[in-house]
Amino acid sequence: MALLARFLLAAASLSAGVVLAQDCNYQASNVVTGTNSLTADLKLTGSCSQYPGDNQGALVDLKLLVEYQTDSRLHVKVYDGGLNMYQVQESVLPRPTNKNPSSSQLKFNIVNNPFSFSVVRVSNGEVLFDTSGSALVYQSQYIRLRTKLPSSPNLYGFGENSDSFRLETTGYHRTFWNAESPFLPRKQNLYGSHPMYLDHRAGRGTHGVFLLNANGMDVNINVDSAGQQYLEYNTIGGVLDFYFFAGSSPLEVSRQYAEATGYAAMVPYWAFGYHQCKYGYESLQRVKAVVANYSTAGIPLEVMWGDIDYMNGRQDFTTDPTNYPTADYRTFINTLHQAGQKYVMMLDPGIHRVSSYGPYSRGTASSVFLKAAGGSDYRGKQWAGEVVWPDWFAANTQSWWTNEIQSFFDPTNGLNIDGLWNDMNEASNFCGDINCNPSAKRSPSSSTQDLVRSVRFRAEIAARATCDFQGQQQKGLPSRDLFNPRYRIQNHLGDISASTIYTNITNADCSVQYDTHNLYGLMMATATRNALLTRRPGKRPFVLSRSTFASAGSKMAHWFGDNYSAWDDYRFSIAEMLTFTSVHNMPMVGSDVCGFNGNVQEKMCARWAMLGAFQPFYRNHADISAPAQEFYLFPLVTDAAKKAIAARYKLLDYIYLSLRRASDDGTPIASPLFFKYPNDANTFGIQYQWFLGDALLVSPVHDDDSQSVTFYLPDDIFYDFWTLAAVRGTGANVTLNNVAFTDIPVHYRGGTIVAMRSDSAMTTAEVRKKNFTVVIPVGLDGKAKGSLYLDDGETINGAYSDIQLEWDGTTFKTDGVFGLQTNLVIEKVILVTQQGSKTQTGSWTLNSKVSFTI
Repeated sequence: MALLARFLLAAASLSAGVVLAQDCNYQASNVVTGTNSLTADLKLTGSCSQYPGDNQGALVDLKLLVEYQTDSRLHVKVYDGGLNMYQVQESVLPRPTNKNPSSSQLKFNIVNNPFSFSVVRVSNGEVLFDTSGSALVYQSQYIRLRTKLPSSPNLYGFGENSDSFRLETTGYHRTFWNAESPFLPRKQNLYGSHPMYLDHRAGRGTHGVFLLNANGMDVNINVDSAGQQYLEYNTIGGVLDFYFFAGSSPLEVSRQYAEATGYAAMVPYWAFGYHQCKYGYESLQRVKAVVANYSTAGIPLEVMWGDIDYMNGRQDFTTDPTNYPTADYRTFINTLHQAGQKYVMMLDPGIHRVSSYGPYSRGTASSVFLKAAGGSDYRGKQWAGEVVWPDWFAANTQSWWTNEIQSFFDPTNGLNIDGLWNDMNEASNFCGDINCNPSAKRSPSSSTQDLVRSVRFRAEIAARATCDFQGQQQKGLPSRDLFNPRYRIQNHLGDISASTIYTNITNADCSVQYDTHNLYGLMMATATRNALLTRRPGKRPFVLSRSTFASAGSKMAHWFGDNYSAWDDYRFSIAEMLTFTSVHNMPMVGSDVCGFNGNVQEKMCARWAMLGAFQPFYRNHADISAPAQEFYLFPLVTDAAKKAIAARYKLLDYIYLSLRRASDDGTPIASPLFFKYPNDANTFGIQYQWFLGDALLVSPVHDDDSQSVTFYLPDDIFYDFWTLAAVRGTGANVTLNNVAFTDIPVHYRGGTIVAMRSDSAMTTAEVRKKNFTVVIPVGLDGKAKGSLYLDDGETINGAYSDIQLEWDGTTFKTDGVFGLQTNLVIEKVILVTQQGSKTQTGSWTLNSKVSFTI
């Protein structure tokens, strides 16, 4: 179609009977269309008293910018004409490149008066987003936009949440405000904010919508009184900065979102090993015993973790001189390395406010901490006591953070760790509200004196005096109520300053925490990643972060926080994984296996040990209040773990390949069934099964203490992973009984090829020495394809081989890139058909093409 035909302009008014917020209409004028863009002025035509009050009236003048950035990505931004409303800094989340395409799969339509817009799929006229019928409310501290949806839509995303994978569509809300969330409360805001959703409409196509807005936000999904399905954004600041992804398949939406926000970071090969942690390892001797016990039990342990137990007084960059003496600690970590194992340690953002504490005094000298009025440190409470927090926007913070990490974790004179873990970075503050006195030794309300000091402290935390807010663009309008906006988001902790850095605190660039709160964890983990890159140039860092925001997958791994040792938490860990991997471009994710809080149950832990082995990040972690739950403590769990880890370690290169694809083009490392079978309506609501990579369908037992499972097999051919028996899927449920607690149903999808190690080992370093077995589960057409990716497991942009594997019905062939020379070979090929399997042994090179018949 002609380029200008992408835009449809209309001056028509809405029909009678449409209900609007009183006087909250805008009219578009000065509409200018370019080859790949449209701009317009939006003028308020009423007073819009949705949330009346000083400095909270509607903005009179808005701007509209529409850009066709690629043939599948449309950018639509509604922002204030004065450029005062906060916009996420490009330094935090760089904007995608506008490629000025010659055509587009999407079309933007505008109605001038009252202003509304819609986004339409060109190929079939499907309306993907339509704001007509409800007014745009655009105020300093409240923005509302509603779009119509089809009835009972299939919506996914809007993480982080502990809800169903396919989102509810009646009376459902999601709140975006990163918060400390022990026990993972249901239908509440959790540790991360990802305002991105995927809308799957089967044969009519799949699309995605990303709102680049970091402010506190409620999203409501419901049906109005007239029966119209809708999705509504309610945000307490920022701008409406939308990216629409055309798809039209679910996989293509995932890839397009990854392209826009940054492809996933590659992690070291060892990160896919089994990890062990516990808050409550009271001494280094206890840690050594855990490592030894895993070895004695014959359970592979790849990575040991250090929680805050190792610290002296819970202070970052210190060790407890009695329980974790530095010299012994260094020797222990070096011993792990000699055994091919790794060690990861925790760093929290709160820095103890003590003048004799080096990280604090050096940070103070470099002006790296968040400031209150008059330039004094903003103070709060965290594990170490009274703390200050790094201001990641300050000019010297990165260099200070890097220097502290390089010094304390110096490979020779410090602790030679392999990765870092950022916790408490929402940021969590033990000051529950703005009346807290962080220096008090007791509750602020315990005496009149403390209460008076608390009020005085609150007065200290006015906006940073050095910032001229009148002269700052995109940092928020002045004179806002930064503690109590009139619209109250449904933060499960209460007020937006509850148990976090107070929202009126000003960053070094004159933005305020009210606007940047949800970015704190992303920025901390990014700074940690940068520090590790400086510490080991050219080597892939490993950073695990509790708090996340859009684009986090390009920097870090993530675990789902402080879950509970319960079957329900076991179950929804699958939905959490699928949301992050398939919608939010975060492949390296997983739950605390067997649960963090509460008393572990042996049968549940055995199931979880099996399930976790087929998820990307695999770590057992428990709270200090919970009993020990190392796998070797329970006979049933020991057996399950041995079997699960052996299978995982054989599959390490297959899982690693899947991460490589996520890093290259955004293909999810794990995906729901409808990604493979987008027209099979039976798959749209499935949340207890998933594909790991392209080939493996995982269908765990999910009922409490059960040994039976009913799962779905689409109309295709599958093969049992453990026995190679063929199973013809018919688009129906299949029930398996007598599934032992040491088993998990896994199937190859026909038409794929999986290259795996022929044997497992106790460490991933030993696994990498094993030759390969290639399994060819043929498709219904008798053919199959797959890949094998090889590199050294840690170097950024190092030599690699990306080998394409193909079975054409008679001949097995390899092709592709052979850049990594290796002595390893393919020593076995197993052809699996509906009639049975056939094995051929040999010694086929991985350094060049091969071709042979079976």
